[in-house]
Amino acid sequence: METPMVGGWARDHPRATTLLLAVVGYAAVVGVFAVPSVQALFPELSLGQVNLLAHAIAVVNTFAVTSLAAGWYWIRNDEVSKHAHAMLSAFVLILLFLSMYLPKVAGGGTKEFVLDSAYSWVPLWEWVYPAYLLMLAIHILLSILAMPLVLYAVVLGLTHTPEELRTQTPHRTVGRVAAGTWILSLALGVITYLLLNHVYAYEFVAA
Repeated sequence: METPMVGGWARDHPRATTLLLAVVGYAAVVGVFAVPSVQALFPELSLGQVNLLAHAIAVVNTFAVTSLAAGWYWIRNDEVSKHAHAMLSAFVLILLFLSMYLPKVAGGGTKEFVLDSAYSWVPLWEWVYPAYLLMLAIHILLSILAMPLVLYAVVLGLTHTPEELRTQTPHRTVGRVAAGTWILSLALGVITYLLLNHVYAYEFVAA
């Protein structure tokens, strides 16, 4: 039998481990948006630096979607080792995303979609902004909901053998929901990034 990568307390208490990690993650994100003392921990960034981070984040998220899709494909073909490496790679990419997203928001700011009349010739133009807001809202909501599911699936995957995951844990069910939610959230994030940064206009709001 294969040996799990992580054991000890996390193996015996995967739900509690997931809860602790989720609380840390939520606290970090809420802090950069709402707590001045947390925001002060990050260096001030220019618009150019914010744009650079935005482009890098989009690339990282695109690779994460690709890795997740590959992991989904491999597990459906019973290639467990490839699936595990793909999903772990996607998780590492999301940690990389957070390492760029948090300073981007706390030290730089956000960019808001602007309805520029120069694009009024675009078919169904009046639906562009509502569609953007809807995709952004779904992206944010799914990212919030996906975090504990993803963490739980990862914790189970790291603390149990493949055989244990199949017979003793809800990893398969949780992983399916987590991966689907995660993929859709990331894909919508990339689409809204393209609309905001490369198709239409935006207004920069400094932190």
